[in-house]
Formats: sequence, structure tokens, C-alpha cells
Amino acid sequence: MLKKIAALMFCLSLLSACAADGEKKKDGPSDIPSPALEYQFLVDVPGWQQDDHKAAFHAFQRSCARLARKESGIKEPVKDSGIAGTYEDWQAVCNVAATIDPAEGAAARRFFEQWFTAYLVRDAENEKSDGLFTGYYEPLLHGSLEKTDRYHVPLYKKPDDLIEVNLGAFRATLKGQNIAGRVEKGRLVPYHDRAEIGKGALAKKGEVLLWVDDPVQAFFLHIQGSGRVKFEDGTEMRVGYAGQNGHVYYAIGKYLVENGTLPKEKVTMPAIRDYLAAHPDEAEMVMNKNASYIFFRELEGADGPLGAEGVALTEGRSLAVDRRIFPYGMPVWLDLDGVFDSEKRIRRLVVAQDTGGAIRGTVRGDVFWGYGAEAENNAGHMKSRGRYWVLLPRFVTIPDTLAWEKREQGFFKTLWAKIPRPSFLMASAKD
Repeated sequence: MLKKIAALMFCLSLLSACAADGEKKKDGPSDIPSPALEYQFLVDVPGWQQDDHKAAFHAFQRSCARLARKESGIKEPVKDSGIAGTYEDWQAVCNVAATIDPAEGAAARRFFEQWFTAYLVRDAENEKSDGLFTGYYEPLLHGSLEKTDRYHVPLYKKPDDLIEVNLGAFRATLKGQNIAGRVEKGRLVPYHDRAEIGKGALAKKGEVLLWVDDPVQAFFLHIQGSGRVKFEDGTEMRVGYAGQNGHVYYAIGKYLVENGTLPKEKVTMPAIRDYLAAHPDEAEMVMNKNASYIFFRELEGADGPLGAEGVALTEGRSLAVDRRIFPYGMPVWLDLDGVFDSEKRIRRLVVAQDTGGAIRGTVRGDVFWGYGAEAENNAGHMKSRGRYWVLLPRFVTIPDTLAWEKREQGFFKTLWAKIPRPSFLMASAKD
């Protein structure tokens, strides 16, 4: 109780300070990048005809299963900006999806074509549709439930003294802003950063989930957010994100470029990992540049690593997006520079099901490539430029403030939006 009171008092003092200091830049909704959406017929999107739509449909059904747990008929906007309609709109298309045989690729394709409209995403400020796309994967580490000479790097559970605060609960202008800290002498202070934790800040109060044998591999597990740990008896434990210390993520590749260690064009995940492994005396210092620290939990019975949406990720079909802008469960069409010899371009349908500290911006994405050596290679070398289209239910009319051109809505689009939806579509997904 004392911790909660201290956290509350801190938040109130923080809000007062924000109001008093008019010269400081506010970190609120106005700082969230705004997209401009350009309407386009879905069948005309580059590469649409050639994709395996049933693979993305399977991922979409997982998101629908999460949505089915919500009360039916909720007219609350999915995002405050109005970019994606209401929960009721998405429940309607999910009800249709439940009637489709996922094994039939043609049926999956028709479903998306009949019930969704495509919008090319642009940055409203610079009007560009080009952005950065990277990849991530589910890594494999070696570990033990007991600390030994070999297994000495801890993966911590979420600490009991970690206080997480949603500032939007105190002031509307701070909606979407969160902080984390701990109580010290009756005040909420920043939580221990990576360097402090590495020096033993949690040694006496933190609960260890398990121990692994490689600090560099553990660091990259923090970046990926989830993975598998293999024990000496051959069994494995899947671990996933449980919390974060509240410090801002910092890409250590940026540091290695700025100090001249690596050329910018050579910065990839494997290159960074190889450098850290080859320079153990510097590795800890470099990794500590990223003050962000992840806490883990065991994922029992999961079909795959869990994304931030709370559903199992699908290899090659799940995408991490900027959650401040776009909702989870939204289909997204990618058109990216290829990173593999077999693909000159990456054109495929994916579903927004995750986010990450480094995923910030209107045109920014992180593709989940799965588990194993090939997935690690794909993710590690992916640094592609490209664009994407978001797919919204046809009866969603986007706000004029988000439309690239108001006329892009068109007569037929407006007419479709006014057609009453069949009552069976609005039935609860639980029925």
C-alpha cells in the first residue's frame, strides 16, 4: 500500500511539474507520428495475386480468437485517432473469418478481397511512404535451473518492487505514456538500469527464472523478447517477456558506428554479436549503453513465442509495429527490398501482432522469421527499405484528417460504408 501511495504522489508531482514548465517539450499524444492513408484497390497492390493468403489467414484467426474474448458490439474506437474503426467492426469480419476453411487458399484470398480495403501508409509530415523494416526471431540458448560455473548469467523474473504507472490515467494529454520505477525513501525513482542490475542490484531481491551460459546471447534474447532455453537433459523451456525496467531502448549498433568501430553499412545483428564475442573486455560496457532490461516468464503450453498482442506469433506472417499508431490484429501488406537470394522483393500479407522498443515511426516494421538457424540468418541480415499497406474492414471510413486525399474515399467506398451490416455478422464471436 505504501508503495502505491508513493507512486501516486510521485505522479501528481510529475504532472504539476509538467504544467509549470511550459518550455519543456511535452511527451504526449501530439508527439505520436501521424500517418496519411492513401486508398487503393486491394487486388491492385503489387504482388497480391502471387501470395499464399492462407498463411496470413491463419495468423489473422489467432488475433480473432483474442478479439472473441471481448464483449460483442463494442462501439469503442480501436485507436483514439479513429484509424481502424471500432471493436464491433473487427468482430464483424472475424465472424466471417470463422466460417472460412483455412486450408483453402482461394477462400482465404477472397475473404480479404471482399471484406477489406487497402491503404498505402505515408508519413503525414514528410509525405513519404518509404521506411525501414528489420527482422527478429526466436533464439535458442543453453541454460540450467541452478547456477553453476558454466551457467552464471541470470534471466530474472519480474521483480516485486517494480512499479508500473500509466500516466494517461492521471491526465488525458499523457495517454499512452508509461513509466516504471521503484519506491525509495517514500518516492518513486527510476528502476535499476542494465549496468546496475549487472553489478548485482537484484542479487538479493530479484528472483531468477533460470541461468544461461552466454552474456551476449542473453543480451540478444532481451532484444528479441522471447526464446527457448535448452537444458543438458535435452528438455527445453520457452521464455517470454514479463516486464521491462522502464529505461528507453538504445540500439548499440548506433554506438558502434558513432565511435568508428563498425561502418554503418556493415551493422547487422550477426556483425554486432561477432564483435561482442571477439571483444569480451569491451562487451559489457557496450551492452550497458542500452539501459533497457527485460524480465522473463515461462511460457507454458504456447504454440509459439507470444507477441505483445498475447497471441502466438506465426513464422514469416507476424509483424511488430508502432503500437502508438496501429492496432494489433490488423492485416498489413508488405512490399520490401529482398534480403534473400531467393527473393528479390518481399511481398506478402502479415498481421500486426507485436511491438518493440526500437519499432517507432509511421512506416516501420519488424518481421518475425521463426525459430532456427535460417530464421536467425534472415532476421540478422534484414535491414530493408520498403512500404506497406494496412487493411481495414470495408465498412470503416477513416477520418478526413488521416486521408491522403478526401476524394480517395470515392462514391462507391462511401456507399459501401452506408450499407447496413447483416445481423449475423454482429453476433457475439462467443456464440
